[in-house]
Amino acid sequence: MNANTDAILLLTSHFSNGGGVGDVRPLTPSEWGRFAFWLHERGRRPSDLLQGDLAKSLAEWNDQRVPLLRIQALLGRGHALALAVEKWSRAGIWILTRSDTTYPRLLKHHLKGSAPAILYGCGNQDLLGASSIAVVGSRNASEQDLADAQVLGRRIASASHAVVSGGAKGVDETAMLGALGHGGTAIGILADSLLRAATSRKWRDGLLAGDLVLASPYHPEASFSAGNAMGRNKYVYCLSRAAIVVHSGSKGGTWAGAEENLKKAWVPLWIKPTQDPVAANALLVGKGASWLTATSESLDIASLYSAPDRGRTQAAAGTNDMRIAEDLGEFPAFVDLEVPLAGAAEPTTAAKSDVELVGSGAELAQEPDRAPQELTFYQLFLLKLHLHDQDFTATALAESLQLPKKLVDDWLSKAVAEGAVVQSGKRPAKYRPASMDLIR
Repeated sequence: MNANTDAILLLTSHFSNGGGVGDVRPLTPSEWGRFAFWLHERGRRPSDLLQGDLAKSLAEWNDQRVPLLRIQALLGRGHALALAVEKWSRAGIWILTRSDTTYPRLLKHHLKGSAPAILYGCGNQDLLGASSIAVVGSRNASEQDLADAQVLGRRIASASHAVVSGGAKGVDETAMLGALGHGGTAIGILADSLLRAATSRKWRDGLLAGDLVLASPYHPEASFSAGNAMGRNKYVYCLSRAAIVVHSGSKGGTWAGAEENLKKAWVPLWIKPTQDPVAANALLVGKGASWLTATSESLDIASLYSAPDRGRTQAAAGTNDMRIAEDLGEFPAFVDLEVPLAGAAEPTTAAKSDVELVGSGAELAQEPDRAPQELTFYQLFLLKLHLHDQDFTATALAESLQLPKKLVDDWLSKAVAEGAVVQSGKRPAKYRPASMDLIR
């Protein structure tokens, strides 16, 4: 691991199962996002915190939720980090940070600053970027539903897609093993016990063949908790192009994950008909999901990318959004400030920050009569404002863009002074775009 990975691990991770009494609490994804952006604004990287006078380096940092003493305590756990990483490495567990090239882009695209700072895993990292279909369902599904889950796994494998699921007993495990048994690939996003799963007999062949990756945002030795199981659901959905619920109860992890996906419109959600009278599959359709009309054996996987019986949904439209974001390239990866320009009037320039872009695909096709233009973060911020068709407040804008409120306030003040944004009222102030001239 490099020094940046060390620093991010120290700041964001536990090194014992759930943390001991008196252990300092690691930064949450949103806390880390704010702190990382603050570092970047000052030309620093996480590795800089491991040398020199930390108190002096962070003299300007002011966040009541993340005080300096907490950061100092987290960074002082170097011995615990070394012992934990040595143990995990012996079991074949690797660690990804958001700055690594194999970190899944779809997580950044859908979750932006809330994407996990660290992913632990074992197996083929490249599969995290594979074209995947999520298959999820209850642990206590009927024999028929489990048989259908296995067929779905095989069908998805035949279409050269990976199955992504939660790896739990029942529908999740059955669908993944169905794909692996048919020469396909699978992605398991685990809520607990990654270290034990890495050496489990049922996953051994897939891991050794490079057909399986198991990953988790949680401590590799974490025991089961309902909170982690619920939190894991969004990563399963956000790694897929579409999701199929085989069997859901009216509460629990499957239901909560499906509801969250419907609310956030990450991907089209399909529901398999079931004969189980206690299943809540029909209730999910009533909330906006779509029935699978084809049998598991005859399912056309490409047809899952959109939900035709409910029109072109926001989730279906997300494919173009993702393509634009990929073409524009990424901002410095440890910051994860991705500002998608989907829907902007003229997304024809190669977007480059005032620091070196990370990764490839930063060039976007140019109009023949227009030369490439460099855009700063601030100019990309102005472009994003022009997607709003009504007045907005600074607080609402900061939440929608997942940016620090103070930064949004500063940029809005600058935009008002330049005439790019019009301000009205004071309590609270509202804003609306004035002209695109300054950024064309």
